[in-house]
Amino acid sequence: MAGHNGLTYAEAGVDIDAGNALVERIKPAAKRTNRSGTMGGLGGFGALFDLKAAGYNDPILVAATDGVGTKLRIAIDTGLYDTIGIDLVAMCVNDLVCQGAEPLLFLDYFATGKLVVEDATRIINGIAKGCELSGCALVGGETAEMPGMYHGGDFDLAGFAVGAMERGTELPAGVQAGDVILGLASDGVHSNGYSFVRKVVELAGLGWHDASPFSEGSIGQALLTPTRLYVRQALAAIRAGGVHGLAHITGGGITENPPRLCPEGLGCAIDLSAWTLPPVFRWLATTANMTEAELLKTFNCGIGMMVVVSPDQAEATAALLREMGETVCTLGTIVEGEGVVYSGKLL
Repeated sequence: MAGHNGLTYAEAGVDIDAGNALVERIKPAAKRTNRSGTMGGLGGFGALFDLKAAGYNDPILVAATDGVGTKLRIAIDTGLYDTIGIDLVAMCVNDLVCQGAEPLLFLDYFATGKLVVEDATRIINGIAKGCELSGCALVGGETAEMPGMYHGGDFDLAGFAVGAMERGTELPAGVQAGDVILGLASDGVHSNGYSFVRKVVELAGLGWHDASPFSEGSIGQALLTPTRLYVRQALAAIRAGGVHGLAHITGGGITENPPRLCPEGLGCAIDLSAWTLPPVFRWLATTANMTEAELLKTFNCGIGMMVVVSPDQAEATAALLREMGETVCTLGTIVEGEGVVYSGKLL
């Protein structure tokens, strides 16, 4: 060690200056997400939020956390980082709204082996965009540079969202037999089932930059289509009245998620002929020789959110959601029984 001035943190693989530069780069994007109730900016040891300023009198807080899963692998392998942050936000805030809550604030955790400021900026700008689209303030986060834990360009993302509702307005509530189940179209695979998706792409002998067999552009671009945000639309439907519950269709697909909003003794009757299976799911099912039952238990199959509404409000709710840009179909009804009972065919 003779003549050496001593080991620095940067020589150990952690660049404090890069982290500081990233914070400065993302401040404008975070500022664009400010909403009523936001206090202060990035850089503190914690984030403050004023519920009274947000308009709440007797609020109940609701929290959710999630990640993006192995969809990140496609983003890393392709270098397409601009929308993966939208997925992160959507996986959290779409869950919050199912409880009847308005998402208010969001924090992200970004961990990588080597911080590349340009790439991290694109990722976090995507997070800010997701927050902006869902009316949720990006109030802070954590960037962790962890050499030896993540290799190459690998990174991981986690999100944490907090929302609120007035006491007594939580969902699901009042779900009963005869209620109508509306389906809101997804924008593709969203953010679950990607370990399976990646295996199917491998079996098909395709690379991420190869032409997509089910859409325009490359297959990597197609499979990175971000998760749809349903927050503003769902909140509008809830506030209009008649909504008894919502189900975000994520891991477990259409078979596992809708029963989560049903009280004991009730289930869902769903007509599979009510919508057309999007090409990406037909390609996955055909390439992997999936059964219809396996497909329905793995993916959203083109339905990203379900809304359970009283029969007398179903038509008005569907019209409102369509006015807000949603593609809506009537999937079926709440029935006596358990789980999901299917009629018709999807494949």
